[in-house]
Amino acid sequence: MDEQSPAPPATPSTATTSSPAKPRSEASETIRFLLKLALVVWLFRSFVFAPFSIPSESMLPRLLIGDYLFVSKWNYGYSRWSMPFGVPPISGRLFPGTPARGDTVVFRSKGEDDHDVIKRVIGLPGDTVQMRRGQLFLNGQAIPKQRIADFTVPLSPNFDERHCDTRFIQQTAQGAICQIPRFRETLPGGRSYEVLDQRYIPDADDTQVYTVPANHVFLMGDNRDDSADSR
Repeated sequence: MDEQSPAPPATPSTATTSSPAKPRSEASETIRFLLKLALVVWLFRSFVFAPFSIPSESMLPRLLIGDYLFVSKWNYGYSRWSMPFGVPPISGRLFPGTPARGDTVVFRSKGEDDHDVIKRVIGLPGDTVQMRRGQLFLNGQAIPKQRIADFTVPLSPNFDERHCDTRFIQQTAQGAICQIPRFRETLPGGRSYEVLDQRYIPDADDTQVYTVPANHVFLMGDNRDDSADSR
């Protein structure tokens, strides 16, 4: 029987080793983080909530000039102005919804000086709305209006004599204040809110009967004598 030749000595395998990945620089990591953060903020602001600053006194007594609040974005659907700076220019509205009477809404005004506006929804499509001597009528019925305690606000650069009837200005040890007659209105369905009424203004307190068109709502400010609204 032939002897088998001895097996050759084992040799170590020659495994290919790759060089370690080059670590990203601190600057590139910071840029990646900031880009991700900007995307999350853009998505959140466009589709969930957006910050809003009250620009005028039209929603007194509930909202003061300069107050900050967050506005929900999904209630009535999404439009071009749901996105920051109106980009991209969406045509129409996606997933549209109709506000309820009494809702406080933020919308984009039309015209040369387009900007964000906040008002209260009073009339829905098909409703009739009218003011008679400062009394609100909805579908021919007077909306209950109850006198409550005066609204008191200090006179300041944001709210000065231009916004307060001189009859309601009083001097106190802390400075001048404005005491404005305040009322509570209650809409059909039980939604109630507070309104201010300082003086009689014919164009605002005595109006024609408005019929709200389809796909529209009738909006008013709670500070009835100092609000540019659907009237």
